[in-house]
Amino acid sequence: MERTLAIIKPDAVRQKVSGEIIKRLEASGFRILGIKVVNLTAERAGAFYAVHKERPFYQSLIRFMSSGPIMPIALEGENAIEKLRKLMGATDPAKADPGTIRKDLATNVEQNAIHGSDSPASAAVEIPFFFSQFELI
Repeated sequence: MERTLAIIKPDAVRQKVSGEIIKRLEASGFRILGIKVVNLTAERAGAFYAVHKERPFYQSLIRFMSSGPIMPIALEGENAIEKLRKLMGATDPAKADPGTIRKDLATNVEQNAIHGSDSPASAAVEIPFFFSQFELI
């Protein structure tokens, strides 16, 4: 079993599609280990996305991720990282496969509804960023 982190982003929370995303995660066989609603400060968003600090979109990403509530979700399942990334779809919703979360629910390449860990190493850092060991089942 593998663990990964998903984050329902502010655009999806504002559009009230969080339940639909959670439904799709569960229907795909993921086990939810922890879930919460939080507001990220710009500082915390910057720390989470520090890997992108030198990228041109970094500042707008920080503004967006601190613009409203988000829902971090710790997940577990067989090949969880690969499976979640396939379920999410391409970063750009216009290029995402039909039936994926981003194709169906995202607005644009920046406001794309959901984040998912891209590797086991990322998941190992991202999950504890939001959850202590006592908050996970």
